[in-house]
Amino acid sequence: MIDNLRYDQWKVIQPIIEDNYRTVSDNIFYSILPTVTQYARNAMFSGLMPAEIERKYPQYWIGEDDEGTKNKFEDKLFEENLKRYGKNVKFSYTKVVNLAIGKKLVDNLPNLMGNNLNVIVYNFVDMLSHARTEMEIIRELADDEAAYRSLTLSWFEHSALKDIIEYIGEKGADLIITTDHGSVKVSDPVKVLGDRNTNTNLRYKTGRALQYNYKEVYEVRNPHDIYLPKLNISSSYIFCKKNDFFAYPNNYNYYVNYYKNTFQHGGISMEEVMIPYIELKAR
Repeated sequence: MIDNLRYDQWKVIQPIIEDNYRTVSDNIFYSILPTVTQYARNAMFSGLMPAEIERKYPQYWIGEDDEGTKNKFEDKLFEENLKRYGKNVKFSYTKVVNLAIGKKLVDNLPNLMGNNLNVIVYNFVDMLSHARTEMEIIRELADDEAAYRSLTLSWFEHSALKDIIEYIGEKGADLIITTDHGSVKVSDPVKVLGDRNTNTNLRYKTGRALQYNYKEVYEVRNPHDIYLPKLNISSSYIFCKKNDFFAYPNNYNYYVNYYKNTFQHGGISMEEVMIPYIELKAR
């Protein structure tokens, strides 16, 4: 599972992967809202919508206003998912968040091949997306979608992930590549007001005191209608559409200048919602 892998990014790395694999099935499925890791990836591994996770496994759900990492229990949620379906599967779960962990995983692969299933969450593409927002040099290297795809390809060609995939192919194991959400290049600011407890994401907002033009957003006044948790009794969600992003009126010029033409996720666009699910067999 490559975090934040847009379908077009999959297509640029596909030819390299097909040196060792043949693509059996190249499908698109749909992420949930919000199109962010906290919600979409927990939903993917648990097989449940976020409100269902909160109700069924409250010990594994970390809400918007809770401290700490929001995805620390993905392996537990996946284990519970397998149990619910009566699957007695020996599996491993590894999250790769930097190069050192990726290289360590390469060395450990022989020890994992006895498992029925090995889950690898690879975070680099998501990190690349956020780095493009925060680092001027990455903005220059990935100025548009074509350059962003090219940068993804360049990284993959020299990554530990490529080494991992090659090894798995040499051992004749099947491979599934997917993601939790994509991202979209934003260009058009939409004004929103919220209290200090409002979340910081630029493509969706949740809270109880949101002020906005309802014509500019997709609003969900009752989060349970789309199986999302409520922070409190009057919580609602709003989502950006197309290439919009939220900006606060009191820091409007800062938000517009800093975030315009960056890649963001959390809202509703084809790039965020329509994501790859690829089945491959070793050659």
